[in-house]
Amino acid sequence: MSNSSVTTVQLGCVSRADKLPIHLLPCEIEHDGPAEVSQYFTSAVKDRKHELTVSFRGRGLKGQEVNCPQGYTGLVLKQVHKPSSDQEDGVVNVSSVFHDLTYWNLEIPPSSDDGVVMAMAWPTLADAIHGQVED
Repeated sequence: MSNSSVTTVQLGCVSRADKLPIHLLPCEIEHDGPAEVSQYFTSAVKDRKHELTVSFRGRGLKGQEVNCPQGYTGLVLKQVHKPSSDQEDGVVNVSSVFHDLTYWNLEIPPSSDDGVVMAMAWPTLADAIHGQVED
């Protein structure tokens, strides 16, 4: 038996979705709810010589602004119906949209070798590989 469930993304709320700053941290946070990010995290971010630094729970983080590829919009999704089995469909809403994010690494700055940075370059690369070739 194969997993035949489908997750539906409800895109009708994209135009009404918040446009909030996005931070991708190198950790998992066991919290699902509001947080005073602007008061306790972003207010502590230092920008020195185009290198973002901050301390989070005593660990030094170094960050970089990463833009979504041209023509793409990032979506933050919130699950509104969690399937109770592999055969049941799920539903997610768009809770926020973004065109750039701050990507953080532990103690070393992000580089072009990081998966997130490489993923943002993929659409341009894919177009070059699979696009029309002119004579």
